[in-house]
Amino acid sequence: MPNVLSDAAVEQYHRDGYYFPVQVLEPAGVAENRGRLQAFEAAQGEPISGAQRSKSHLLFRWVDDLMRLPAILDAVEDLIGPDLLCWNTLFWIKESGSESFVSWHQDLRYWGLDTDDLVTVWLALSPATLDSGCMRVLPGSHRGDMMQHKDEYKPDNLLTRGQEIAVEVDESRTVAMPLQAGQVSLHNVRLAHASGPNRSPDRRIGLSLHYMPTSTRQMVGEWDSAALVRGEDRYGHFTHAPRPERDFDPVAVEFHERATAAVRKVLFEGAERVRPTI
Repeated sequence: MPNVLSDAAVEQYHRDGYYFPVQVLEPAGVAENRGRLQAFEAAQGEPISGAQRSKSHLLFRWVDDLMRLPAILDAVEDLIGPDLLCWNTLFWIKESGSESFVSWHQDLRYWGLDTDDLVTVWLALSPATLDSGCMRVLPGSHRGDMMQHKDEYKPDNLLTRGQEIAVEVDESRTVAMPLQAGQVSLHNVRLAHASGPNRSPDRRIGLSLHYMPTSTRQMVGEWDSAALVRGEDRYGHFTHAPRPERDFDPVAVEFHERATAAVRKVLFEGAERVRPTI
């Protein structure tokens, strides 16, 4: 019996590669966490960017808390089991009127991980609507061979290499996944997905969290890290990330520098050029 997802939801996820929405935060929790993000941005005088967007649970204690929310972990456990690592947390923010977009791609093509059971949880801290550029997915594309990709490096593409599926996607087969603030979607790491620009009057603030079984290995590079968020790790394939005691805990900040450098090495493996962080 699943913890929080229905049998039908679990069946849909495995068949189609995605499921949404799942409510994980009430309005007060959304306001509190969005407020923390925006207070940090106001203090530094600019939006969160660059390496701050990646492995953010090492910089902000409140992101680490979100990564460990029982409502999220219960849903992920329903899909891939009780022993869970979180490989990365990553902010996806599109300012109002921004041309920023995400091209059609499959994450596993670039992440170096040897599992098909990695679950991306996409948490909305503001409404993710059709107007604001919510995620779109291609049902069933997580099954079969990985698609061919090409690196485009387009300036408004939020992806590191501007990677894009090298064949035309039939938009009539795609499904939009709008979310209200406080809701999450779940999708398989192999699922083709994309999102468009933000035409709404509000920022589109998303936080993706990437969970995998503890049996997973990193196949690129000599070192990688992940946070143990539930159960036990009987494999030891990843160095466990420290849990910050407060925002910008010096120990966690030092670890963040090494951890984000390792992720960039993985993401740009085999690339013709390395794009600056955005």
